Amino acid sequence: MMVAGIGQCSLDNLAFIDTYPSEDMKCEVTPWLAQGGGPVATALVALSRLGVSTRFMGLVSDDSTGQIIISELVREGVDISFMVKVPGYQSQLAFILVNRENGRRTIFWSRPTFGNLKGDNISDSFFSGVDMLHLDGLMLEAAIEAATAAKLKNIPVMLDVGTLRDGTEQLLPLCDYIVCSEDFSTSYCENHTTTLKNLLAAGAKAATVTLGQKGSITATADKYFHFPACKIKPVDTTGAGDVFHGGYIYGLLSGWPIEEVIKFATALAAAKCLKLGGRTGIPDIIEITEFMKKHELYQVAFNRLTPLASSKAQGRTLP
Repeated sequence: MMVAGIGQCSLDNLAFIDTYPSEDMKCEVTPWLAQGGGPVATALVALSRLGVSTRFMGLVSDDSTGQIIISELVREGVDISFMVKVPGYQSQLAFILVNRENGRRTIFWSRPTFGNLKGDNISDSFFSGVDMLHLDGLMLEAAIEAATAAKLKNIPVMLDVGTLRDGTEQLLPLCDYIVCSEDFSTSYCENHTTTLKNLLAAGAKAATVTLGQKGSITATADKYFHFPACKIKPVDTTGAGDVFHGGYIYGLLSGWPIEEVIKFATALAAAKCLKLGGRTGIPDIIEITEFMKKHELYQVAFNRLTPLASSKAQGRTLP
């Protein structure tokens, strides 16, 4: 099984605070963590820990930030042979304040200082052996080019869309599975039900609006349901949405019913939130199995939680 992704990759600097500081204050923080981030990159790390082969295309420079981003992805087993490296600039950075009381975070971030991925960065060889393509849509030209190519190759496309940007609606019809944030939904339509209806009308087989502590709402052509968040006390919610996407893809490629896909994605994201950092707490197969048993989410479908072989070889049909 191979999942390829195109999108942001960042170095996240995380600080943990008891109260949000006012202006002109000095605030000592502990611990201070620095680790890789980015929606698609973190989703692929989650999939890699579950035993799925992954490939990532992003944009970095040759600065120390870019070197850390690359080294972490390599350590996680993500294929970075298609990364685009532009020397002499600053790679993407983020500074994240995490509230110790509830695990919620405030993010400050900057794009790479050397532009975006372009359509001509997308090569045919990038899709070799790929079972699914995952996008975040920030670098729109490259995302549209990749989604168009994937469609021609019958490779399903999943989109993580957190913000409604100029041009986003050009990408939506090219995506088979769309998971959007509550912020996107409220900008896109007057309510979440209409958002899901419109995403399905645009061509999605399944669409989900994530609602944080309120869970998520999902729709397909014949189903509409709410799934609650897991009852945990979060330590740090950084990366939870990204990990949710990784779990969603894992469930789709496993051929599970959409309800089981959402259940697994919800559990995977919740398990991540029990540790500090956007990637620190991402579980492997054994850890997520134990988490789901503990929280009474374990179902028959998960008795086969093992690294995935090719869905094409096994004849799985995605919901």
